[in-house]
Amino acid sequence: MLWWIITAVAAVAVDQFTKWIVVTHLKPINSFPLWQDVLHLTYVENTGAAFGMLKDHRWVFLIVSTIAIIAMIVFMILQRKNIHPLFGVAMGMIIGGGIGNMIDRTLNGFAVDFIDFTLINFAVFNGADSCICVGGGLLVIYVIFIESRKEKKKKEEYERNRSIDSGS
Repeated sequence: MLWWIITAVAAVAVDQFTKWIVVTHLKPINSFPLWQDVLHLTYVENTGAAFGMLKDHRWVFLIVSTIAIIAMIVFMILQRKNIHPLFGVAMGMIIGGGIGNMIDRTLNGFAVDFIDFTLINFAVFNGADSCICVGGGLLVIYVIFIESRKEKKKKEEYERNRSIDSGS
């Protein structure tokens, strides 16, 4: 349980700290190229969800996000004894990223985005969005490589017990 809490708190802290730096130093100049025409830091006020989806539907998004975050936290608390560390870290990143963006939307009406991958003209995003996406990727890795093995072992054990029972 400790890993997902630490991960979530760290995600919120890093997200809010980087957004504070961006508002303080980047907002006045709007954009700063780290690597010209590849990666820029660009100040954007995102009134939508991650990557600008659901633009200008703040209250709908806040309600859905709040319900989802609470559901994930309740699930993590109820399952605390059965949580694999990778699953916990993944969920902590998703929860922390969700909370980080929710803080912005609640206080400002928008999330501060600033990572601008200009090479492929991708949507400008922030650290919270990154945590949500990386956490989602880790969940996929967990399901494919860990959960599927656990299920395979359960099935093998069931088959083994079934063959023993039918042989006696």
